[in-house]
Amino acid sequence: MADWTTGIVKARTQWTDTLFSIVVEADVAPFQAGQFTKLAWHSADKKIARAYSYVNAPGQDCEFYVITIPNGQLTPYLAGLQVGDELLVEHSAAGFLTLDEVPAGRDLWLMATGTGVGPFVSMLAEGSCWQRFANIVLVHGVRLGDELGYQQRIIELTQYQPNFHYVPFVSREQISDAEPGRITTGITNGRLEKRVGLEFSAEHSRVLICGNPQMVRDTLGELKLKGLQKHLRRKPGQVLMENYW
Repeated sequence: MADWTTGIVKARTQWTDTLFSIVVEADVAPFQAGQFTKLAWHSADKKIARAYSYVNAPGQDCEFYVITIPNGQLTPYLAGLQVGDELLVEHSAAGFLTLDEVPAGRDLWLMATGTGVGPFVSMLAEGSCWQRFANIVLVHGVRLGDELGYQQRIIELTQYQPNFHYVPFVSREQISDAEPGRITTGITNGRLEKRVGLEFSAEHSRVLICGNPQMVRDTLGELKLKGLQKHLRRKPGQVLMENYW
């Protein structure tokens, strides 16, 4: 049975009409960057809970990046929370999109759509990735430019890391310095590799993917064409994935 703790909202950021972040003070168990927990509220007759990844590094106040789902059972409630309000947070974290699951390699590719960038921000903040990989690439795909959340945080976390590359993809408008279209298109036509000066290879590349299920499947399909395979503990590969839906 899940063990829940009461959290207090310390801060909130409204990124767009539907995207927001909340910082929550809560007594939670230690977790690894990339893991998720559950947020919840009690309705009249039941507890409604959904999973959200930690955006913060372990040891910091809990932070979650959320998109409001119209007519959703939980996100409209979360969107209405203000500083000082309470919510339920599951005490323990879960999930395997963590660096200790990643086989040794030279290049770490972090690929996200939408709020799937959250666990990767946590990894950059936690910092062990800088010792493990010679090159790190964060790829973030969105529809519109103002959906590129956490850009300033990413800049601050990586400003002294010369071998870090941040590549935004924006599919529905032209944005300066962003690649047009979807991440999968950038893999197919080679523009992603050309932009960062690295090639996908089974020898050197380790890829974490976090996004909507279609993006995850399509990206894995494109990477397989370049010789990469899904990583399993019983059969080591190069690609680890988590659906955000």
